[in-house]
Amino acid sequence: MAGYIITVIGGKGGVGKSQVAANLAFAYAQETRTKVLLMDFDQKASGDQDFITGIKPKKTIKELSEFTGAIDPRSLLPFIADHPQNVSYIGLPSDVSATQQINSEALGKVLKAITNIYPLTIIDGGSELSGLALKALEYSTSIFLTVTPDILALNQTKRMFSELVTMLFPKDMILIILNQYQKGHPVSPEVVGSTVGKPVFSVIPKDDQSCVSALNQKKPVMVIAKTSPFAQGVIECARKVVQKNVLKTLARLNKPTDIGKPKASGDSDGMSKGEFDAWTDLKSRIHRALVDEMDLKKSADSKDPKAQIILKEQTKKMVVDLLNKEDTKGILNSREDMNQIVKEILDEALGLGPLEDLLADKSCAEIMVIGPKKIYYEHNGKIKKSTVSFTNDRQVLNVIERIVAPIGRRIDEKTPYVDARLQDGSRVHAIIPPCALDGCTITIRKFPDKRLGWKDLVNYGSMTQNMADFLRIAVEAHRNIIISGGTGSGKTTLINTLGGFIPSNERIITCEDSAELNLPQDHVVRLETRPPTLEGDGAIDIRCLVKQTLRMRPDRIVVGECRGGETLDMLQAMGTGHEGSMTTIHSNNPRECIGRIETLVQYAGAGLTSKAIREMIASAVHMIIQQSRIDDGSRKVTYVTEVGGMQGDVVILQDIFVYAQKGFDKTGKIVGEFQATGFIPKFVEILEKKGYKIPRGLFSNTTQGKGPADQAPAAPASKPGNNQPPDPKKKTG
Repeated sequence: MAGYIITVIGGKGGVGKSQVAANLAFAYAQETRTKVLLMDFDQKASGDQDFITGIKPKKTIKELSEFTGAIDPRSLLPFIADHPQNVSYIGLPSDVSATQQINSEALGKVLKAITNIYPLTIIDGGSELSGLALKALEYSTSIFLTVTPDILALNQTKRMFSELVTMLFPKDMILIILNQYQKGHPVSPEVVGSTVGKPVFSVIPKDDQSCVSALNQKKPVMVIAKTSPFAQGVIECARKVVQKNVLKTLARLNKPTDIGKPKASGDSDGMSKGEFDAWTDLKSRIHRALVDEMDLKKSADSKDPKAQIILKEQTKKMVVDLLNKEDTKGILNSREDMNQIVKEILDEALGLGPLEDLLADKSCAEIMVIGPKKIYYEHNGKIKKSTVSFTNDRQVLNVIERIVAPIGRRIDEKTPYVDARLQDGSRVHAIIPPCALDGCTITIRKFPDKRLGWKDLVNYGSMTQNMADFLRIAVEAHRNIIISGGTGSGKTTLINTLGGFIPSNERIITCEDSAELNLPQDHVVRLETRPPTLEGDGAIDIRCLVKQTLRMRPDRIVVGECRGGETLDMLQAMGTGHEGSMTTIHSNNPRECIGRIETLVQYAGAGLTSKAIREMIASAVHMIIQQSRIDDGSRKVTYVTEVGGMQGDVVILQDIFVYAQKGFDKTGKIVGEFQATGFIPKFVEILEKKGYKIPRGLFSNTTQGKGPADQAPAAPASKPGNNQPPDPKKKTG
């Protein structure tokens, strides 16, 4: 099994990270009874580890970086100085100028090889993110960020932690070590944790006497004073690492690569040459200064619109002031340039960065982000590539965190995906590395400013007037309806439209993964799922919500989408007194929808036979409406189908309306027409026996209106000139 690497760094000099690193190596070797390698990468304090350990190195890191042969136990032997207590050591040259000549890139192969030689390597990384330190971090399993209980060290540690996170190091990988702590000190572990943004992993007590005595004798504290408070604190830290399998867990995290690679001219933050320019550099400097000056995160979380307006004005003033202090000659050459950079900085600081303009564009229906450099959007049913882009992966991750934080959801290496929504109701799905190979990925399904009604769908050619009339009758007659369709076909829009037909005196309960349904009635109870907590429990899924609705006296249950065992509970609710309920299913046509429902019911694990499930479907589901996105990007209702019971082992389906495609016109638009099959649904006859008046002309092609996309006028619902769907509750005289 490959070994692990721990790099110990400090936010500033003087926090004792070198003594912590050295003594941790001895403590770990003692606890595990294995060989531990200690390496000195602290270029600013080169040679300090020689005094702390009392080990005289044979050769140095510089000579190791110049070694061109293969790294194995035999070839590594000349570079290693051994201590009797199972610790091996490779130090830096005592000459500081010599340390600056070390080729950090060449050490990459060394760090990769030593994990196959030593179970654990501990590196003293110093207090600056030099090229050598960054190369160590790139190959590290964990980073021990050392801090002492004083304000200056705490402030610098906070900056260092933020910088590491910006470089895409996972937060779980960074462990905070509080060194030199005295009980009762105002800068407590809790204060350190809340300030840095990460709980303290281990506390090492203040023990100046033992540490000074060890330095004077040029021996580790673990050797001369094993029972001292400092040594016991280090031992406790090592035990935590061993007993909790910390390194084994952290080894699974996805870490950034090539961070220590020297930057080419015009390169920054790992971007390729040419991508980084003075404009981006200026924005980055202003943004960093802005974060230092203002607590943007806390202020931006406010839901008060007035507070947000005030914050935006204050931030804008601060940005302008900071820009005036910068040398912008050759970067900002006009007032337009000034306005543009202020807008971009405000978007990044308070909004969603480059996505703000796309979100404001009403003609943009969907936004798709693939890493920092590729942003696509849907316009008039066609996917196009945007000219805007993010600066780096960290900016994309910041946008994701800004979206999910207000609704109490999280995304990290343990749960690298999330479903969320924006304040306007737009649906958001995000997935990050390691699952997303090309960088953080965001998909935003924009919520329309104006809720689409049945008239809009008729005008857009998604259905005809007669179809809208019939669907209203079906909803008001308490038909259980399944809306079937593929991704992006318009299922949510259609279920919103049908939900608008529900009488306002009925109690409606909706269950969704991410709240999108926007029904016009007043008496609506909206329920939303909840992801698990950090401990992995407390998750509430759709199935749990559906069960809860049955105890809430619903007249109608509307489930945003059935994709698992909740389908069984939904069918049972439809068949046991909650007629008129609706949900959506992913499938390509009504017949496939039946098979899909059957498969989803089996996810519930009830052990039902296929025939029993089909019988349940045939009795519970009354209608299937197929919503499709066709080749020219338009969305249409392609089937309105009634479920007519069982014949043998087969569920009977009878089409009422279908969309017949005939070809393409000169502009690439699909030419087709909606057709009524002539079949009269069974429930229509039942309603007519009760005295309801339903025009039979709805089911005739002679009056079957076509949508505007087919360039034909919509037929009247009942009487000429009446543009309102008929009211099925109006009885004959």
